[in-house]
Amino acid sequence: MPVTDSPDQFLQALDDPRREEVARLHALIVETVPELEPHVASGMLAYGHYRYRYESGREGEWFSIGLASRKQGISLYIVAECEGGGYLAERYRERLPKASIGKSCVRFKRLADVDIDVLRELIAESGRLRPAGAIMA
Repeated sequence: MPVTDSPDQFLQALDDPRREEVARLHALIVETVPELEPHVASGMLAYGHYRYRYESGREGEWFSIGLASRKQGISLYIVAECEGGGYLAERYRERLPKASIGKSCVRFKRLADVDIDVLRELIAESGRLRPAGAIMA
């Protein structure tokens, strides 16, 4: 997990072939949701900022989308709630059958394992939805 200050430094610190795959996903995210400013947070590429508050009273700052290079593969964090409840990433489980999908995370070993057009749709939809736990003004 590279420790860096900028997305470019983050990408350069990755080894190939992972660097190329994460760079392709980074470009896809920037192209799809240009309003979400890329930065590095919590050891991963992050896009956008928002403030959250949970029912427990816990508050903080987080990002709308995260992209991480992990030992076992790539993790794409989609921190978005659907209207009516539930997490957006979970609704793409059938359309991304080779990915492991949790509440807000889509994990896969390599980019070839997932449909890029489906990822683009997921990313675009996440840009239109409310981030999980976001404080709404």
